[in-house]
Amino acid sequence: MLAALDRASALGDAVEVHAVRELDFATGTASDKARIVPLETPVAIEFNGIGYAVMMATPTDLDDFVAGFALAEGLAQPDEIEGVQLHQAGGGWVARANLPARSMPRILERARTRVSESSCGICGIDSVAAALAPLDPVDAVPPQVDPAAIHKALSAMRDHQQVGSATGAVHAAAFCSHDGEIVRLREDVGRHNALDKLVGALGREGIDRQNGFVLLSARCSQELVEKTVRAGIPMLVTISAPSSLAIARAREGKLTLLALARSDSALIVNDPHRLF
Repeated sequence: MLAALDRASALGDAVEVHAVRELDFATGTASDKARIVPLETPVAIEFNGIGYAVMMATPTDLDDFVAGFALAEGLAQPDEIEGVQLHQAGGGWVARANLPARSMPRILERARTRVSESSCGICGIDSVAAALAPLDPVDAVPPQVDPAAIHKALSAMRDHQQVGSATGAVHAAAFCSHDGEIVRLREDVGRHNALDKLVGALGREGIDRQNGFVLLSARCSQELVEKTVRAGIPMLVTISAPSSLAIARAREGKLTLLALARSDSALIVNDPHRLF
């Protein structure tokens, strides 16, 4: 227990330690264990004084999360967001930020319908047409990434997943350079949240989002493809398989998409620039 508490202390607000019992199938006996688990808590986001969304998230890197979420929603670029104010309230967190005036019509419209979501970008949308709105293609120089760079990033990613290593229960989103170096990585219980945090960090730190690719420890769903395209990142690699809509949206967005990335192979799902 003491070792678990020490390790959890180093991870701050990302985790808690819980007493559990481990059942051994071979012997039928159970023994006491200490398990580090990721924090999952409501995070209410307010833009320009208006409640916009409530997500379940890990309460770390929330400045990055708010910035990336605003970009994914088409409200503002990360560098247009004034400092995020964070407050603990009622067992969760409230994150307040001011966005440009041009964002107000969309904030007011979406605030009328959106109550709670997991940052997937779909909850609260009131029609199929809205969910499948046209996706502008990535406006970026085609990525120059070779297989060795992807393999290098995959091999290095686990060493950067501090919360994932401690809990085995969170997703990671990493931004990698063309040669496979991990530039930034963010973690969260929600795969969408992890990507929003990553995109927000890149924007807030002025890192060129076009000069590399995203690596995700998650299945390749439509909303992750769309978030990557809207962030202007030209390539996405995921460790799990894609859905049919993820493939369709990747093609529409001219996103280079690889999935089922393993130590020995990856599935080339969409290759609009004929890189591979």
